Amino acid sequence: MTDAWTRPGSQLRHVRPSPLFLAILLVFVISGAVLWNGDGEQKFTVFMFVMTGWLVSLCLHEFAHAFTALRAGDTSVVNKGYLTLDPLKYSDPLFTFVIPTLMVLLGGIPLTGGAVYIERGRIRSRAQHSLVSAAGPLVNIAIAAVCVILIQTSVFNDANPAFYAAFVFYTQLQIIAVILNLLPVPGLDGYGIIEPWLSYDFRRAIAPYAPFAPLLLFGLLFTPEINDWFFDQVYVVTDALEVPRDWAYAGHQLFKFWK
Repeated sequence: MTDAWTRPGSQLRHVRPSPLFLAILLVFVISGAVLWNGDGEQKFTVFMFVMTGWLVSLCLHEFAHAFTALRAGDTSVVNKGYLTLDPLKYSDPLFTFVIPTLMVLLGGIPLTGGAVYIERGRIRSRAQHSLVSAAGPLVNIAIAAVCVILIQTSVFNDANPAFYAAFVFYTQLQIIAVILNLLPVPGLDGYGIIEPWLSYDFRRAIAPYAPFAPLLLFGLLFTPEINDWFFDQVYVVTDALEVPRDWAYAGHQLFKFWK
């Protein structure tokens, strides 16, 4: 167990990005290039750039869970295809891709799903259990950090305003995803981080309701009062990180090409 945890190099041979993931990544890059050099609003291109970028981050999020679990001793993730970053290989497309995508489309509220099934019995340490759950949000934190750094530099001075708006909106989505995923709600990664440290009786009592907790959260976030309060908290974070909310709003409006 310890040997597998301390030598990541031997696990890298199992990482083979799928053609589907590479195709999504290619569309993300091409749509970004078109936006960078294009004229006008280009609403549909903004939509493609943000959505494919979001799908790439979802795949990386789930991959991080799986690769960390492999390092902790769960070799079953190899045969399940989780290390290929293929979105079709993840165990629950509804919670991993369909619902999070609909949340982005309807309300600009991203939520990465936790649908890689880890065989927890193969992982002995509570700290390793927590790290497996934390690995996904850490990916979103890393992506958000890179995006924030780029926004605060002059790298976008020559970019089309539509690209800048789309990029800022994408950055906001990553920050919101981090905030949501770290909530200690059963079924989310925040709860997964603390779950190994909770009493057995508490975990057993919560288990029957865990599958429904994310759905309840989705519903609450679409309640106007809760939605307003939640985004007030988001803006506290994004303002502190100097992510311009007016550009994020503009990017969200461009993203909704159907309106």
